[in-house]
Amino acid sequence: MTLLDDLKNEKKTLDDFRTLSLRVLGHLKNVISLELEYKGYNLYSAESAGQTRNVRPINRILFIDSPAEFEKKFIEYLKVLPVISSDNKELTKDKYHLIDSVTYTMQQAVGIGFDLLGESNSARKHVGNRFEDLIRIILTELGITNRKMILKIPYSKNEVYRCETDVVITPINQNFDANTIAENELVVSLKTTSKDRMSKIFIDKLLMKKFLKHDVKMIAIFLNDVQRKNPDKISYTLVSNLFLVYTKFLARLQGVYFVDLPPKALERPFNKLIFPFSKFIIEDIWKLNNP
Repeated sequence: MTLLDDLKNEKKTLDDFRTLSLRVLGHLKNVISLELEYKGYNLYSAESAGQTRNVRPINRILFIDSPAEFEKKFIEYLKVLPVISSDNKELTKDKYHLIDSVTYTMQQAVGIGFDLLGESNSARKHVGNRFEDLIRIILTELGITNRKMILKIPYSKNEVYRCETDVVITPINQNFDANTIAENELVVSLKTTSKDRMSKIFIDKLLMKKFLKHDVKMIAIFLNDVQRKNPDKISYTLVSNLFLVYTKFLARLQGVYFVDLPPKALERPFNKLIFPFSKFIIEDIWKLNNP
């Protein structure tokens, strides 16, 4: 199977992501013609058939660029997941970083692969699909019941709005109804970036609350909010003020999480609303997922 086909195919296990990541890391080393550093991000470029391909910004702290080091960290990652789902978890801060780093590397390997090999028109959809695959697999590995569903909200006699949820999490030891969302279930929106997507998350929460006639617990998980600006710079895409307006006047999400946390999230009041992905799976999911 070609690397491009591998990138396009649905992934069903963490080992699928491990294999794909190793292929991309090996390919990256062979094709990079230029590497710049800007504000903690690597900016790679590659020449192919006389064309320059620019790779998305890669966080230097989170990304594991060595195949051998990635293999080592991946094994540690697999050992940590069962500890997270146990009742007596005692994890040091380096384990939080491990979760974010390996998760980030697996997902960004997909993005890098498409930047180097794919067509930009279709790449965004495939990258987003793999992110959904990855987070669902991680949740399943933790023993968390999750499903994807489409809630059909009628707005006229013959028309419905299809409110597609990326993930619905059901409390442990509880059965679920495939046609609705219970009050104690958790809806998870999975997006690689909040750019152009933040509004829909809040609107969907309000629509579901109105249609289901009860409040809906909802969180958002993003990969990052950074993009390449010109060949040698980056820009951040989190519309922080709009996020605060939505939170205050529309609805408050139960949490917003980033694998690669934007700098704004470290400032007040955002540090009370936006958190690292590792905090979600190590701490918060177990509180939010109580029956």
